[in-house]
Amino acid sequence: METIYCRNLREIKKERESLERKLKVKIEIKGRNVIIRGDSIDEYVASKILDAVSIGFPLKIACLLQDENFMFEKINIKNFTKRKNLFLIRARIIGTHGKTKKTVEEISDCKVIMKDNIVAIIGPSDSVEYALLGIINIIKGSKQANIYKYLEKINKERKKNL
Repeated sequence: METIYCRNLREIKKERESLERKLKVKIEIKGRNVIIRGDSIDEYVASKILDAVSIGFPLKIACLLQDENFMFEKINIKNFTKRKNLFLIRARIIGTHGKTKKTVEEISDCKVIMKDNIVAIIGPSDSVEYALLGIINIIKGSKQANIYKYLEKINKERKKNL
């Protein structure tokens, strides 16, 4: 049995029955807590998916985590900067009209979501590491153009090895 605190329960409540079938677990909702019962591996996968949904990922994208080649990572911006004005850092990650976030998503083949001071990423295991490193460097103050070049270089090398 595993319990998760969720802020966004609307989508979980709406899709509860299909989630129970897909994930092979029993989901019980008490207040803002979601209780998951099932096999330990199924519980772990379900907890990751529900955590991703509570942060703001659509259920369809969060269900990609059932595949063992996909990974979910979240970081707190405060852990990587000493700056007090986190609004500027969030703005740097998003970029003008969402350009930086969209570019990082396209180059790394991952989905990125920001909620408050949390940045969450879902994608293929090898890509998530590079996207996470790129976002951490943006938080620390690197230029966005340098991050794009880094991610493109890594992407080229990855495609050569395939």
